[in-house]
Amino acid sequence: MNINKEEIKKILCIKPRGIGDIVLSTIVLENLKAAFPQSEIHYLTEDFAKRAVENNTFVTKILTFKKDDLVFKTINKVRREKYDLVFDFWSNPKTAQITFLSGAKYRVGIEKRGRRYAYNILGKTGSMGKHAAEDNLVQLKELDIPIISKKIIYNTIQEEKLFADNFLRDKINRSDNYLIGIIPSGGWESKRCDTKKLIEICTEILNNIPVSFIILWGPGDAADAKAIYNGLNPTPLIAPETSFGQLTGLIEKCDLVIANDSGPMHTAAAMGIPTIGIFGPTNPENHRPFSSKSDFVIKSDLHCIICNKLECPYNHECMLELDSNEVLHKTIKLLDFK
Repeated sequence: MNINKEEIKKILCIKPRGIGDIVLSTIVLENLKAAFPQSEIHYLTEDFAKRAVENNTFVTKILTFKKDDLVFKTINKVRREKYDLVFDFWSNPKTAQITFLSGAKYRVGIEKRGRRYAYNILGKTGSMGKHAAEDNLVQLKELDIPIISKKIIYNTIQEEKLFADNFLRDKINRSDNYLIGIIPSGGWESKRCDTKKLIEICTEILNNIPVSFIILWGPGDAADAKAIYNGLNPTPLIAPETSFGQLTGLIEKCDLVIANDSGPMHTAAAMGIPTIGIFGPTNPENHRPFSSKSDFVIKSDLHCIICNKLECPYNHECMLELDSNEVLHKTIKLLDFK
């Protein structure tokens, strides 16, 4: 669809949750700014997830709401901004309502049953590539916006950098050892690699590379983080309880991160940190760390692999039978260790 680009002064991108999905959606930003250089770009997210796009040079303002807010409260907040163009990168019933009543002249969303009414520019369900990040580019295609970049973006702030510096000061000798972050987080139980396997992977790396490990954890991860901490010799570092921003400050100090398919995994890749993703129930072709500096491991010969089940109906073989030696070799490659 052809639009008058000169009349587009304010753009809203809607992506409410989760943090990894929002980080992946930043693939659109450089392209939007190039197409509409005179425009402000705003984001609408749930309050807990706004850190995913804070301190992004392409984002002028972030609007937030809480999951249990009345939808009309959010609609009023959006209407007051007088957007010219809205992209609904979530396209669920609630965000479709918000888009439809936004007051924007151009409303872009994915063609889904029961939601066509909300949009006057429809993107087809599909992708501009294999990865979930590239799914967000479909809507840009409908406006003939050139895809000049496929970069995802996350930036820490100075306070988070200082937090990481202060925590790590005098704790490790960076001149002798690589620093590898271990992140046990995972939104589904089935995506979480068993702690005994993570301990086995770390031990294999310790036996072959001069490394120090730091265990990075968030809400719901404390038990796993403690188990890994207690199971490793020598004793690794373990992060204190942190905000998400502080956690990413520590990720930024790592030479490499090993993580389950999770928001922190995608964020590490967005910051350019070499990242190895651990996969089982989800497809790494679609959800791997979106970075040329990264890789993934998966037990691809299992009959149940990529099951997309929230909980494993078997014995979690996809994690317990992972080849630790494969993780070691990919770690060596990404670190360029000789």
